[in-house]
Amino acid sequence: MSTTGNSAERYASSEDTFQIKRYGDIAIIIPSSSIESLPSNLIEPAAQMVLAPLKENPPTHLIVDLSNVSYFGSEFITFLLRCHLLVKKRDSELVLAGLGDRIRELLHQTALDTLWAIYDDRATAIAALSGD
Repeated sequence: MSTTGNSAERYASSEDTFQIKRYGDIAIIIPSSSIESLPSNLIEPAAQMVLAPLKENPPTHLIVDLSNVSYFGSEFITFLLRCHLLVKKRDSELVLAGLGDRIRELLHQTALDTLWAIYDDRATAIAALSGD
């Protein structure tokens, strides 16, 4: 579906797990709350489906909007690191938005909060990355 230059595609692995939106050259990955209970053996295939179109049409910046997610495990951290490597190869940036307290604490404990900029919500992240 396409509206004024923005497009959305859904990728599912037995559930509607991820949504990708484009805002110009910025890609936004929006995991659903189903990743909290997604079996670890399905995280990798879901991640591959999400990353494939981003490799073909790389964004300038990547936002991972976690506003629908309360927590996640190490498999999802691996997914975030793969996304990070994908955009870093193009001298781009991955940022996180919409983090709850539990995820903020997890990222702090793993020191990943020093790797990525964190924004309160998707709109703030878009504004920061697009220079609005």
